[in-house]
Amino acid sequence: MDGTLTIPMHDFQEIRTLLGIPRDQDILGFIDEQEESVRKNLSRRLEDWEFEIAKKSKPSLDAVALLEVLRERENRCAVLTRNTHAFAMVTLEAAGLLDFFDPNVVLGRDSAKPKPSPDGIHKILSYWGAKADETVMIGDDVNDVLAGKNAGCSSVFIERNRPLINPGLADILCSDLQALIF
Repeated sequence: MDGTLTIPMHDFQEIRTLLGIPRDQDILGFIDEQEESVRKNLSRRLEDWEFEIAKKSKPSLDAVALLEVLRERENRCAVLTRNTHAFAMVTLEAAGLLDFFDPNVVLGRDSAKPKPSPDGIHKILSYWGAKADETVMIGDDVNDVLAGKNAGCSSVFIERNRPLINPGLADILCSDLQALIF
């Protein structure tokens, strides 16, 4: 969602610094490893930061065009984010993208194990009665590509001037969402 459908505004190094998380550590993984009182405090602070960003969300320039084409073609779309479901809904609403998604398939870290786990994709596929080999995971982070691979889906990496460290992980590399409209 963030960076793919919306203009990226998350400075993950900033939040690592604010929360005292080492630069090379996964934010959610680090928080989950802490004792309960520390975990709750860090989670609350992370969520406060995420909420402020969610309220300011704007769509990426090519998101609406792609989502309109997919809707015209009767393709179903879902959101799987490492954010919470509530913040995903705030983000989509603020960006004017909420009408493109069934809220039942807007999944966050509180709805499924965070990416790169395939759990969220499996839940979406189950809800739709769809098959993994007929599904595409699109994202701008290695966790998106890995979640798709782990679920047995094809994966598209949206580079947006930030290349995938191991480009062989993704099935397709695109500079932006516009490249997917054909």
